[in-house]
Amino acid sequence: MDVYGIVGNPVGHSVSPPMQSAGFADREIDATYVTFEPAEAEIERAIDGAAALGIAGLNVTIPFKQDVFELVDPDPLAARIGAVNTVAFPDDGPPQGYNTDAAGVTRSFDHHDVAIDGREAVVVGAGGAGRAAAFALADAGADVHIANRTVERAESLASEVDGATAGGLDSLADAVPSADLLVNATSVGMEEDTTPVPAELLHEKLAVLDAVYTPRETRLLREADAAGATTIQGLWMLLFQGVEAFEIWTDADAPIEAMHDALREALN
Repeated sequence: MDVYGIVGNPVGHSVSPPMQSAGFADREIDATYVTFEPAEAEIERAIDGAAALGIAGLNVTIPFKQDVFELVDPDPLAARIGAVNTVAFPDDGPPQGYNTDAAGVTRSFDHHDVAIDGREAVVVGAGGAGRAAAFALADAGADVHIANRTVERAESLASEVDGATAGGLDSLADAVPSADLLVNATSVGMEEDTTPVPAELLHEKLAVLDAVYTPRETRLLREADAAGATTIQGLWMLLFQGVEAFEIWTDADAPIEAMHDALREALN
């Protein structure tokens, strides 16, 4: 039996175990998926231990994505993003690192029949999720504008992303009305019923992806829906980053419907 898991601290809230377990069961793969919660100072020993024990693969969550990046051989996309959320342990060579958050963004839009190539996209946030979204959208052919509370951080990210522009949150007033795609890559809307984008900027030609998945219907998505926009819940980004990890580990097509059903049940 192959062993996979997720490493984070805390990690008890993770919905990855039921989602990935459903995938293994549907594809009749003899595998189990467990949680690991090392102390922050022990992450290097945890990765070394996983390799020594023959763990087949790991997902990585807060606060270890950047720490693990330094401990693995990242693929080119993960290297550009600067963070790893998926690790594979080959029989020979060092652990391999990937960032599947980027695929979580692009596959969410694709699943909802929203084109990216040639579109204008706005990413709100320049943290880990914002970096993944910005690189993913630019690589897929979008013109990307990054808006962040700290302008310098947005400008730094934009300098790394081909053709990207940047500004503070006040730049949303100019960027959103002409945009085709909008990604909220911040945690705004998770703890309180707030939104990072004023409702009056939203419009019916916009497709809005909110990376926040609890609550499922954030204020941003409610107001986008009221404006006639296409709305995509954060659940889809969570699903597709997990789907991408499953396919990296197993080299098999992920059973998206089974994993989606398990994820919805876990979040309920």
